[in-house]
Amino acid sequence: MTGKVTAYYLHEHGDGPVVVRTPGEMDRLIDDLLTQPFDNSVCTMYSSARPDRPNGFPDHEFAVAVNLEDAVGGLWFTGDGASWYTLGGPSRHDQVFYYYMESERDFPHDSEIPLDLVRQAAQEFLVTGGQRPTCVSWQRMPPSDLA
Repeated sequence: MTGKVTAYYLHEHGDGPVVVRTPGEMDRLIDDLLTQPFDNSVCTMYSSARPDRPNGFPDHEFAVAVNLEDAVGGLWFTGDGASWYTLGGPSRHDQVFYYYMESERDFPHDSEIPLDLVRQAAQEFLVTGGQRPTCVSWQRMPPSDLA
């Protein structure tokens, strides 16, 4: 394992993010995210193994979104000059969105994947030192769609 991951999904995490160092801790984070109301259905993560930009901010962002009711979720990864969303099957919903600290985040209609893959990708992000997980398929978002 390389480095640690800091994670944010509740407002109070601004003062003290969740720190993840082991696969077991990542499992507990995902378990806790699944117990949150839908208004907190997204967790953003940053790996200490990756460099910061000159301005001091991380050069990447990895986000995990979960929908316990439908047993699906989605991922996005921003880094290395691009933004990516998972490529999954078509959603049963007309619109796909999740909430990051009560702010709506739109996802592509075909970005949802089973929760076990969400969990596996979060584990991979941790153990690879913040690399975009390879256990899922990705679709690159055009620059105009970057948030």
